[in-house]
Amino acid sequence: MTFEKSTSKLPSSLLSAVDDWHTRIARTALADSTTSRVSFTLDSSLDSVNKIELTAEQCAQRAGFDEDTIPNIAMAVREAAVNAVLHGNSYDTSKHITASFETTAEALTIRIADQGPGLDPETLPDPLKPENILRGSGRGIFLIKAFMDEVNFRQLHPGTELTLIKHRKPAQSGT
Repeated sequence: MTFEKSTSKLPSSLLSAVDDWHTRIARTALADSTTSRVSFTLDSSLDSVNKIELTAEQCAQRAGFDEDTIPNIAMAVREAAVNAVLHGNSYDTSKHITASFETTAEALTIRIADQGPGLDPETLPDPLKPENILRGSGRGIFLIKAFMDEVNFRQLHPGTELTLIKHRKPAQSGT
C-alpha cells in the first residue's frame, strides 16, 4: 500500500507530528467540513503503537468526543496496534502496519492492518472464563469491543484488518 501527500484540514499540530514520523502519508479533507481522513504506514514497533495511539486521541478530541470517551478510544486503538505489531507481525522489521482514521458526521472509523498470518477472532479465549481470569494477557480484543461501538475483522491474506467504529452523537459537531 502506497500513500501520497494531499491537502488536509486536520490541526497543524497533528500534521506536523505525523510528518515528523518519517512515514508515507495520505491526508485528505473530504467534501464537508466535518469529514477528514489521515492514513499512514509504520514499522512494526512499539514506537509506532505510541504514534497511532496519539493520533487516535487527537482525532477523537477533534471529533468532539467527551473527556471520558477520548481515553477509551485511544486505549482501544492502542490495543489494536499492539496486537498488529506483536501478534500479527511478530515485531518483524520487514513487515509494516497501516493505520487510517476517518471522521465523518456520523462516526470516527479507525482501521489498523498488519501483514501477519491472519487472525480468526472466534479462536480467541474468553478472558472472563475462570481459567483465564488470572492470565496476564488476552484482554485486548475484549477491551476494544467494550470501548468501541462496532469492531470488525477482515482477513487480508496476508494479514488482518481491524475496523473500530465509534458513533458520534448529534451534539458532537467537531471542526
